[in-house]
Amino acid sequence: MNAWYFFCNDVSGCPAPALLEPRTLTWAKLKTQIPWPQNGVAGFFSWKVTGWLFAYYALSMVLYRILPGHEVYGSKLRESGKPLKYKFNAFGTTLVELAACAVGTYFYGAEFPVWTFITDNYLQLLNTSIVLAFAIATWVYIRSFSVKPGNPELRELARGGHTGNFIYDFYIGRELNPRVTLPWIGEVDVKCWLEMRVGLTGWILLDLAFIAKQYRTYGFVSDSIVFLTAVQSYYVLEGQYSESGVLGMMDIITDGLGYMLVFGDIVWVPFLYSNQCRYLSVHPVHLGPANLAAVAAVFVTGVYIFRAANSEKYAFRTNPDQPRFRDATYLQTRRGTRLLTSGWWGMARHINYFGDWLQSTPFTMPTGIAGYVILPAGSALASAAVNGATMLDGREVVQGAARGWGMIFTYFYSLYFGFLLVHREGRDDVACSEKYGEDWEKYKKIVKWRILPGVY
Repeated sequence: MNAWYFFCNDVSGCPAPALLEPRTLTWAKLKTQIPWPQNGVAGFFSWKVTGWLFAYYALSMVLYRILPGHEVYGSKLRESGKPLKYKFNAFGTTLVELAACAVGTYFYGAEFPVWTFITDNYLQLLNTSIVLAFAIATWVYIRSFSVKPGNPELRELARGGHTGNFIYDFYIGRELNPRVTLPWIGEVDVKCWLEMRVGLTGWILLDLAFIAKQYRTYGFVSDSIVFLTAVQSYYVLEGQYSESGVLGMMDIITDGLGYMLVFGDIVWVPFLYSNQCRYLSVHPVHLGPANLAAVAAVFVTGVYIFRAANSEKYAFRTNPDQPRFRDATYLQTRRGTRLLTSGWWGMARHINYFGDWLQSTPFTMPTGIAGYVILPAGSALASAAVNGATMLDGREVVQGAARGWGMIFTYFYSLYFGFLLVHREGRDDVACSEKYGEDWEKYKKIVKWRILPGVY
């Protein structure tokens, strides 16, 4: 994550020019082209930034306590057969925080202190979050050894999280649903709280901060960064609005809370997923109506597939006898449940994953053929730069030799997300095989494709 920040920067380019000449690459040369702190590694952290980051977490916790929420029970625990109770109000929490920022922006514009604080202290926010992820993962790992046999406190270990291998168990998570009771706040499910709140809301706040930075730098806001922030905000808010749906995800049902989920929730999601807006804040891209329509069409198609498939699955589970399933085909399992083999779920066993990936691709496409170099003002190269360059504090931002190389940074999200979904499908296949036994093997013979019909 630090390399992503240093190598794609607003000092020399994306990527830093020295990286394009690996044969002559030296640390001394690279260091002059990246935003390396003047006081060295000590500049990676700041007590002031740490305090404000903790204040952000505390605010989210207070809003969790005082705002009305939807209370539901999750799946029954494996050992006790009893469900845990959850309170959901992440959507309302985010709306309150965004409303407060909207008021601040109305009075201060792009100079609103929240926006300038985020962009001026990005490195410190990133590294404090990384340390916090290690701290939380360590705490839940140590605490997991206090889980008592017989589950008297509705605490249990994740089935695959206590192998005895320290590195693996620390990473994947030993305890299934660690909870903590805080004064005045009450009981909090740590995994669910981290999954749906601070990181996701932080993703939107980072995007908005980069919009403000682009405006402060150039005096305008490009259509690409507005579109990108809009679709990513929709993605976050739609997920938080349907927050209770997390109870059906394997993250909650089968996975323990370990470093993988903690780091993913509070570091990977907000800081990696906002990387495209960070890029556009330095190198604006103007898409125009036609390109905007094309990218929007991809997003809408992905949203439709994702929502339609999940809606069909939920409707069939809750009431398979309704008229819409009159001609549907399914496999009756020995467990008494039915596995749908027609409609969306006759195409692939996880067609919803394809929709989820497709709706994420417009998170990268607005950056175009990415890459830029920042040339010193008045240099010979700047004078000979191509038309359409933008000015950054008197310096000229052009694509030049970096054209295309920046896609390593801006398109990585889409590649990673595809890998994540393929990996998750594999884990889910193992879980379903254990759950349904021979019936699952029969189901796979009927629905042969895993995610994308004809491809995978």
